[in-house]
Amino acid sequence: MTARIIDGKALATKIRHEVAQRVLALQAQSIQPGLTVVLVGDDPASHVYVRNKALACEAAGFKSDVLRLSSDTSETDLLALIHQLNQDDTVHGILVQLPLPAHLDQHKVIETIAADKDVDGFHVSNAGLLMTGQPLFRPCTPYGVMKMLESEQVELRGAEAVVVGASNIVGKPMAMLLLAAGATVTLCNSKTRDLAAQTRRADVLVVATGRPGIVTGDMIKPGAVVIDVGINRNSDGKLCGDVEFDSAAAVAGAITPVPGGVGPMTIAMLLVNTLEAAERRLQQP
Repeated sequence: MTARIIDGKALATKIRHEVAQRVLALQAQSIQPGLTVVLVGDDPASHVYVRNKALACEAAGFKSDVLRLSSDTSETDLLALIHQLNQDDTVHGILVQLPLPAHLDQHKVIETIAADKDVDGFHVSNAGLLMTGQPLFRPCTPYGVMKMLESEQVELRGAEAVVVGASNIVGKPMAMLLLAAGATVTLCNSKTRDLAAQTRRADVLVVATGRPGIVTGDMIKPGAVVIDVGINRNSDGKLCGDVEFDSAAAVAGAITPVPGGVGPMTIAMLLVNTLEAAERRLQQP
């Protein structure tokens, strides 16, 4: 068996085109969706992510601002900046790029962002709404995964879904979205005993651990849909996922590549969340 490749780049391009068309409709009513990204410090990967987000925003017709702060920025100053952005009606989405320098309280920073501008979907209010099945914003990466499964016409109702990785950013919200779609979900973490026994049951397997090659082909149910959220560099410096691609592709029915899989979808769904925030603002008195 050779798995079909789920092309996240192509799907993201389609979604970004649809977003651009909706932006034109807003601009006709004198509204331009605005996303402000706050980048603290000099983390190289964060700089790459932020640059890609800014380029995607500009291509879709958004107003895009990147506020770069030094690594020694105080928490008081950062929170004051976020309060200022909360009050700015031209800013529909606020994103503070993670990780933050160690002296900053990540939880406090996220909770300071207005919930209706929290386009990452990390605010406790948005996490609670997701838990109750009434999300305002879905976290971008899990949202992108759901769109990929939808595009592949994967039947989730009644399916066995296994999520490897229990982070607040990907694993937990991913499990919530799969549950809402009718799947029976197992959420694995670093303490899971006999991980392979869990993953071999999965009709849909989502892996998000940040550990390259943690899932191999012999851990996958034949014909399963495998979504690799991980992005790492191997010993040769090449990008790779959390799934050992070659052995997995020989067993799975469908699989996402790294790069070109989930990554482009994360940015596409950030655009969707920001656009929806702007559309909601238009409906408010």
